[in-house]
Amino acid sequence: MTSTVHNFLFNVYPYICLAIFLMGSLARFDRDQYTWKSDSSQLLRSGQLRWGSNLFHAGILFLFFGHLFGQLTPHAVYEIFLTAPQKQLLAVIAGGVAGLICFIGLTLLLHRRIFDPRIRLTSHRTDLAILVILWIQLVIGLSTLPSSLHHVSDPKTMIQLASYLQGIATLRPDASLVTGTEWHFQAHMLFGMTIFLLFPFSRLVHVWSGFGSVAYLFRPYQVVRARRLNVPAGQNQPHRQS
Repeated sequence: MTSTVHNFLFNVYPYICLAIFLMGSLARFDRDQYTWKSDSSQLLRSGQLRWGSNLFHAGILFLFFGHLFGQLTPHAVYEIFLTAPQKQLLAVIAGGVAGLICFIGLTLLLHRRIFDPRIRLTSHRTDLAILVILWIQLVIGLSTLPSSLHHVSDPKTMIQLASYLQGIATLRPDASLVTGTEWHFQAHMLFGMTIFLLFPFSRLVHVWSGFGSVAYLFRPYQVVRARRLNVPAGQNQPHRQS
């Protein structure tokens, strides 16, 4: 990979993906609110969906927040409680378990979409495409576990990758931190960025609604009172039959 392409992919491409992720989500909510849903196919086949969906969502939520806080938290914050090797080992074990759970659930969902004729006919092409991309991303992520376990004794690579992602978040990208790392780490990051790029154009937008529902926990109660109608005497009164 030439330096120009490398710099574009790891210095410029992340901001293109984030800009489309934010502006595209806002535009879709403003223009196509009726498409802002997960398009559940539970009525067509619920058994496999129940297992697949629960396993997938449990695993993906753990992985998302694990990556979010694990990678974007500066080393100086957690070194009070954990050394870098301990954090690395914890990430490998917890991420491996959550990744395996997510992989089983996503494989069930993908199998259901591909091999059930009724569901395949009612599915959009983007539904299948986003599941395939997520599956590939998950497989690449799981493939990094042996290397990550090997780096436990010397977590220099993990600190470099975390520093790179923290630089993206603070608008100080440094693609040189990624140079020389194993290909699956780079591919994992690029696929992750691409998922953000495709997010507004897929069913993944319903994730915003899931996070937005947390606001209901802090919303004040609605007070509902019966409405009394002021009806003049003698008008619209029921007639008593003799």
